[in-house]
Order: sequence, then C-alpha cells, then structure tokens
Amino acid sequence: MFDYIVIGGGSAGCVLAGRLTEDPAVRVCLLEAGPPDTSALIHCPAGIALMARTGAFGWGQHTTPQPGLNGRRGYQPRGKVLGGSSSLNAMIYLRGQPADYDHWAAEGNPGWAWSEVLPYFRRAEHNERGADAFHGTGGPLNVMDLPAPHRIARDFIEAGVQAGHARNPDFNGATQEGVGWYQVTHRAGERFSAAKAYLAPHRGRPNLQVVTHARATRILFEGRRAVGVEYRQGGQSHTVRAAREVLLSAGALLSPQLLMLSGVGPGAALQRHGIAVVHDLPGVGEHLHDHPDVVQVMDAPRLTDLFGLSPTAAWQMLRGVREWRAHRRGMLVTNFAEAGGFIRSRPEEAAPDLQLHFVIGKLVDHGRRTLLGHGYSCHVCLLQPLSRGRVTLAGPDPHALPLVDPAFFADPDDLQRMVRGVRRMREWLAQPALAAHGARDMPASAAAQTDEAIGQFIRQHADTVYHPVGSCRMGPGAMDVVGADLRVHGLDGLRVVDASVMPRIVSGNTNAPTIMVAEKAVDLLRAAA
Repeated sequence: MFDYIVIGGGSAGCVLAGRLTEDPAVRVCLLEAGPPDTSALIHCPAGIALMARTGAFGWGQHTTPQPGLNGRRGYQPRGKVLGGSSSLNAMIYLRGQPADYDHWAAEGNPGWAWSEVLPYFRRAEHNERGADAFHGTGGPLNVMDLPAPHRIARDFIEAGVQAGHARNPDFNGATQEGVGWYQVTHRAGERFSAAKAYLAPHRGRPNLQVVTHARATRILFEGRRAVGVEYRQGGQSHTVRAAREVLLSAGALLSPQLLMLSGVGPGAALQRHGIAVVHDLPGVGEHLHDHPDVVQVMDAPRLTDLFGLSPTAAWQMLRGVREWRAHRRGMLVTNFAEAGGFIRSRPEEAAPDLQLHFVIGKLVDHGRRTLLGHGYSCHVCLLQPLSRGRVTLAGPDPHALPLVDPAFFADPDDLQRMVRGVRRMREWLAQPALAAHGARDMPASAAAQTDEAIGQFIRQHADTVYHPVGSCRMGPGAMDVVGADLRVHGLDGLRVVDASVMPRIVSGNTNAPTIMVAEKAVDLLRAAA
C-alpha cells in the first residue's frame, strides 16, 4: 500500500514523485510504461536527431487523417521512457506569456494567474544566470545558455534585428516579444530532463518505488473513489493500491485514454465499447489542441560546418562524438533549435501570435528524413490556435493507442495567421545577415508565392511542434474535467496533473509549464493531506 500512485514518469510525474517523497512518511509508487533513461542518445543533447529518426523511446503515435493537412496523418512523438517527453524534446525552456495564465484564472480557475504561478516556476528552476524577479536558483531543474552556439544562429538573430524586431535577452523575463537565444534544460554538456532533475538524486529513498515497463491499464474504483491502479509488466498483470490519491500524469493523449478505459468519460461512447461507466464525464478527451507548425528549409552548400549529410559532415560528426564522450563539449552539445523569436503576424495584434525556431540543419518530416548537403531551417508556429479536436478510444483494448484528432486548421483563422507567419518568416530570412551566405529556398516552399499557394504549402507540410494540451481541461464547466485543485469532477481520490489540464495552450513550448503545474499540484496535495 502506498499513499500516492503516480501514473506516468514524464515531466509532471517525475516532479510529483520527487517532491512528495521529500516527506519520509509519504510513500509513492511511480509507474512508467517505458524503460529507464539510460541511453546515451537521451543524455547527449544532439542525440535528439537519432531519436527522432528511429522513433526510439516514443509511443509512435499518429493522428487520424487531418482534412486541414490534405488528409495526411500527423506525427505525435510522445515520450515512452523515464522523463517522458523531457527526455526527447529540444530542451527549450519557455513559460509563455503572463496573459496565458491570467486567462486560465479568468476562466474560473482561482490560483492560476501569472502572479500565482510565477513562484512555482522560480521554485523549480536553477538558472545559471542567477536569480532575479523572474528566475530562481537552487531548484531541481537546471536552466542555462548554450555554451557555444553556432555562428549561423547569431546571424539569424542579427537578421531579426535587421527585419525590425527587438533583441530580447530573456524570453522568460519582462517581455516575450523579440529575437534572441533560447535557454535550455542542460547541465555540464548533457540534457537535463525532469527525470534527472527530480528522480535521479532520490532513487535511493526507501519511500519511493519506481516501476518501469509498467503499462497502466485501469484505474480501480470503490464506488466513486479511486483506490488503486492495474498495470501490466512483463506479460503479467499487477495491482497497486493508494491510501490517499491516484495521480494521473500520462500526458495529453494517454491521460484521457486511461480515464475512459477506467469508466470515466462520455458515458454513451464508453458503453459502445463495452466499458462499464463509473462516472459520465463528457469533457474527457475533448478540447485537444496543439501548436501547428511549418518549416522552411534553406540549402546552404557553403556552410559546411552546419549539420548535414556529406563527407565533411561525417568527419565532423566523428570528431564531435569523440569530443562529447571525452569532455562533454563540442558540436553535439546543441539542441539544434538554438535561437528564435516571438513576433506578431500583423501590427494590430495585441501580443505576439507567432513563434520561430531556427534550426542549424535541414529539418524535414520531424528529422525522420535526411537531405543531402548542408543548410538551415526555420519553424513558424501559431501560438494561440482556435481549432479544437479530441482524443477518443480506438476500442476497449488498453494496449491499443487512442485516436488523436487535433483538428489542425479546422478554424480558418489558424491558416490565415500561418500564411502571414510564413511571409513574416521569409522577410526575416531574406535580411543581409543571412542572405550573405547565399542560401536557397528548397523547391517545395520556393514555388509558393501567393497566399493560396502558401496555404497549400502549409497544408501539405505542417504538423505539430509537439505541444498537445487541453484534453482533461481545468475549469468549473460541464465540459471541464478537473477543478482548479486538479481533482477530477465528481470523483474522490483522483487528480490529473499534466499538460492535459491546461484550459488554453501557453504561448510557447509546454515543458516548463507542465513542470510548473506539477510543482503547484504538490502544494495542493500537501494542503489536502
């Protein structure tokens, strides 16, 4: 018997397990479906490229066919390993805009305004720049500047200034708008995932049990109270019980699935799958949304020090591997998306509605396809999409992946903003600081010049930038799933703690906000104990 069972060893689950076991009287069991995070591909920052290409440590999920993507299935590479997606992602540390959290509070979620969540961001953080009004030191999560960013990323920043954007030394500071370097969750030349931050230092605690290769199949209820979890490991079924609460942290795609498999969700749909209804909660799986993103690739044959596929690149990679293995430095200490910016698609926008990620290599199809030669890429993504989709069950089999429909571009405003975003990005990339390198646009995007053609280019090439949220939305309404205390409406002993609870997506990468949600959840749990 444990006090808490945490389902999912990702960004939120690691925080919960690490923080709750600070009290030696509290017993926690953490269930993770994937393996331990022992691979060098995880710990070497540039290993992200091979993990993307091979699908290692991911669930291998795809969306349903998307009308907004010309019928294509999108890719959803969520982490299946200790650390979850924080062991696979591009390690960018961003929080979004203060207005994002004020919006959460205004939607009926007291305690989630910017002034109330900022202390949790600061508590989580050890920023190597030092502490100030926005940043903390001494927290578990190491945040730092890249030690040796690529020269082409510096030129990208300079090009942004030439295009009229302000330099921004800190996207998590007083303002988000502008162009600059991304800070990253690294330490001493390695990725610093949530597992490294919150679990690794505490694996010896006698009150913490971490179970890997453990696929949760059902939350167990007595009446309307969650009392335990059923999981499969090594072909065998096991049961573990919770004296206090079950904490669901399986992410925006798998948390709603497990609720529905356990009888919590839209009653009629569950009955069609032969699942006994524990609690009819129609909002489970609804309101899924994500940042749609498209990438423009530039061929730059003169820039042979960029990542690429050539004899020169092969020699550089061998040297880089030796340097990283010996000294934890060199070209492999990169997150690839080293610099970026937050801009407005048109001047009358109240706040930046677009984010750019500049990549020091040619990025096609999530890095799963390699192009010959050398070049660079630039993402543009929409920060506040209006389209909303859903997660539904493929059937009652707990080992089948759910059906994921983010409904990309279902709202026409999203595509219109993305078209403007591509035009703004092209203006940026055409500035002298980058134009001097003689890069050429790849044919797929070069042919798209009219708004209609750009729209078709987006539909044919856009996809997620890996930020699904909202499928167990927080709020007081009939279609909401959890309250401001993250308790599932109508049930006892069960909370959802992950990105699925976000009422509306944040204006930036979602890893740091997910960690913040879990840090705040720890205080909610301690107050209720």
